[in-house]
Amino acid sequence: MATISAIPANKALPALCVIISGEPLLALEAVDALRERARMEGFTERHHFMMDGKSDWNALLSAGGSGSLFGDRQWVEVSLPGGKPGKTGADVLVQLAQRAQGLPAADVMTVIRLPALDRMTRESRWAKALMGAAVVIDLGPINRQALPGWISQRLASQAQSLSAEMLQWLADRVEGNLLAAHQEIMKLSLLYPEGEISEAQCQSAVMNVARYDVFSLRDAMLEGDSPRMLRILWGLKAEGEALPLVLWSIGEEIRSLQKVSQAVAGGQAMAAALKAQRFFGVREQRARRAVERVPLKRWTRAVSHAHDVDRIIKGIPVADRLPDPWEEMARLAMGIAASRAG
Repeated sequence: MATISAIPANKALPALCVIISGEPLLALEAVDALRERARMEGFTERHHFMMDGKSDWNALLSAGGSGSLFGDRQWVEVSLPGGKPGKTGADVLVQLAQRAQGLPAADVMTVIRLPALDRMTRESRWAKALMGAAVVIDLGPINRQALPGWISQRLASQAQSLSAEMLQWLADRVEGNLLAAHQEIMKLSLLYPEGEISEAQCQSAVMNVARYDVFSLRDAMLEGDSPRMLRILWGLKAEGEALPLVLWSIGEEIRSLQKVSQAVAGGQAMAAALKAQRFFGVREQRARRAVERVPLKRWTRAVSHAHDVDRIIKGIPVADRLPDPWEEMARLAMGIAASRAG
């Protein structure tokens, strides 16, 4: 997959470029960088299409296929936020790919912005056609481990810095919300001069804008990161997240990994057991480490514990369990996060 740096200044802009990202900030910055360079090279007539499966895709073909009234080169930007073009849209995207097929931009440059794509979508006819014909800028998420470094780079670009401890502190407060993280970093450039920003200055300027989600909770639990797991759990509670959804995110993973652990204990290869439970990619790697870390008996107890939490949520008292379902959910997740093999 290409990055923006894969289109250096001495190389012609492509006729077709595809930007893939589930992070709005990264996608916007990539589009802005390409648009600015295209503008400098004479692509001044702009067309923007926000598309889905019900849109008029023929209008897109017309825009890219007709010449400019004023002789200007054309910039055609297509946003497909849902990642589902429908049958007509899929046919048009294939036509665009065939028309561009690795060519440099002449009179028209088309940029297609897509969200993060799952495996099935990437294997679709239209997606494979685009990937084969376009310069692809595939921007993955900034995970929690990489977030302090990302913040540090952003600060360095405005000649500012934070200590390692404060980078971690700031990352905790903007986790899962990259747009808000960008805003807080920009705020620091407006409030303070160049150089290192002190702990007091940072804490007084930065709001707690973390946006927690149930999948981050699940991942922290499997990674054995108890402090982060608890911080996300209480963040979800404070944000008013639905208890059944939180339990589902934890419980489904526990049930699947109990089956994996049981299969491995019975002699099945780990890879085959994970595949049978539909663990793939980064999620497979995380699940593998969790199964290696947490013994089978702990997974089995956790499955029973999840059933108890479900009953508590429904208002049914359970012996030897706390009456507060959030507290009991914390005990359930801690049982996995803090568990160690041996």
